[in-house]
Parts: sequence; C-alpha cells; structure tokens
Amino acid sequence: MESIATNKKAYYNYFILKKYSAGICLIGSEVKSVRAKNVSINESFVTFRDGEAFLHNMFIKTYDKSKHFTLDERRTRKLLLHKKEINELSQKVAEKGLTVIPLAVFFENNYAKLEIALAKGKLLHDKRDTIKKRDVQKSVMRELKNSK
Repeated sequence: MESIATNKKAYYNYFILKKYSAGICLIGSEVKSVRAKNVSINESFVTFRDGEAFLHNMFIKTYDKSKHFTLDERRTRKLLLHKKEINELSQKVAEKGLTVIPLAVFFENNYAKLEIALAKGKLLHDKRDTIKKRDVQKSVMRELKNSK
C-alpha cells in the first residue's frame, strides 16, 4: 500500500481513536490525476447526510491530457463505506468533540481508497506535550547515533 497523499498535520492536531478504509467515487480522468499524485487532503473533512458519507474540499488537479472532463477540483465526493460503519461514525460524530478526518489516499487492487479516522481535537497543552515528546525522542536517537 503506497500512499499517494497524506494529511501530515492530522496526528499533530488530533488524537486518532479509530481508523477506517473507504473507497472514493471518482469521475473520468480524476483517477489518472490521483495516480500522478496531483492530490491534496490537507484541508478536507468528512460529513454524513442521509445515511451516506461525503468528502469535502479534497483537491484533485485537473488532468492535463484530458480535454472533455473539466470538473471542479474541490467538488464533494462520495465515500464508500459499509452501512454499519457509516451508522457508527455518524453516531460518534454527533457526540461532542469528535470528528472524522482523512489521513491518506492510496490504491488497493486498482481502486482509489481513503484512510479516514475518528478523531478528537487536541488542545494547546496537548500539542505542547506532543512537541516535547518528539524532541526528547530526537535527542535520544541523536545520542544513540553519536555513541556508536
């Protein structure tokens, strides 16, 4: 599973509670554009409406060699999940402080997939703790490297 695009700030801004894999409904040359890694999920988010999941604000650049398909690059795309997963996620999102965010785009058996996560937002002191832990881990690795 090679990752096409990742949401690098997701682990910094959120506590990841549970991960899911969802298919993405793409039209026409969007698949070729995703294969060419012309995609960004940094500002995207997932919503639930009428028992379905939708991905908003995912950027897929228009494929250069496509002449007939000129779609909106940030259009809303439907996510393919099992009904049980949709019900579980929509109930959890209804709780205070939980959201569903995209983590990565990848291909599995020639199908475009999106790794999404149920997440809880971090507060400022949680982010400081994350930075502190990362700095300690870097210094430990540096010391181990220098001691050899």
